[in-house]
Amino acid sequence: MKRVVIVRHAKAVPYGYDDDFNRKLRDRGKNDANQISLKLIGDGIKADLIISSPAKRALKTAEIYAENFRYSIHSIQIEEDLYEGMTTQEFVDLLREISEEVQTVFVFGHNPLVYHLTNNLVKLFNSDMPTCSTVAVDFDVESWKEVSARGGDLAFHLTPRMLK
Repeated sequence: MKRVVIVRHAKAVPYGYDDDFNRKLRDRGKNDANQISLKLIGDGIKADLIISSPAKRALKTAEIYAENFRYSIHSIQIEEDLYEGMTTQEFVDLLREISEEVQTVFVFGHNPLVYHLTNNLVKLFNSDMPTCSTVAVDFDVESWKEVSARGGDLAFHLTPRMLK
């Protein structure tokens, strides 16, 4: 089995849209990322690979998860197109390039992209993606090369409100 965990960045400052790329996380966003990642650890989930948008709010969210997972923040793979936008097929192609030793990859990005990717990877996704939403999609395959759109099953969907 291969698992893709898609995370929308945590709550960012509500200003600075003229410099959207450099918007920082709010304290609430940092706390939400901490809570969700600690819940995942408690559930026995870990990251073999972390890929993030280069935008500050997504990368900081990824770093919080990484620190809690004891995953080197220097090993976070930056993918420009997670900020600039990519099609579902481009995302699947990215997944197909992942080393076979990796079982679980975490991907940090932005709406509407993370919503569309989630919706297009599973057979049915009937929810939204508020900030810090964390969705796991499981693929019943042996190789990343076998991952396909609509080929995954929704394993879980966590949001900060669920943990309150």
